[in-house]
Amino acid sequence: MSKYDKMLEENQKRSKEKVTRAKQAIQQLLMDQERVTVPKLMKMTGLSRGFFYKNPTIRETMDRAIERQGGLVDPRKDILNQAMDRQLEILRQQMAVLKKENEELKQENKRLEKILRQRDMQDLRNL
Repeated sequence: MSKYDKMLEENQKRSKEKVTRAKQAIQQLLMDQERVTVPKLMKMTGLSRGFFYKNPTIRETMDRAIERQGGLVDPRKDILNQAMDRQLEILRQQMAVLKKENEELKQENKRLEKILRQRDMQDLRNL
């Protein structure tokens, strides 16, 4: 076997190892129900960004995984949505209290206007 053949064999072996490492990382993200992203995969595997985009096998595997995760919700986003829902409910309750107070003040205002009109009528009669 020539040096070239050995070098070629070694390169193929390294390439297969990279593909295996990348596939395992994708599977790990899927099992952990984490969103599959290239930056996460780069961090997990130590492989370059270009590897994930240029390697057709990995690109296909990654695209299928991302497609499968279409409905996956980021846990942080879910927590944020719950907090926003609670805040919205608190604001709705405050709004209901303020509407009630506003109605009471309108009624009080009408009552006081009526009293003022009656006094004005009495003052006019006294002239």
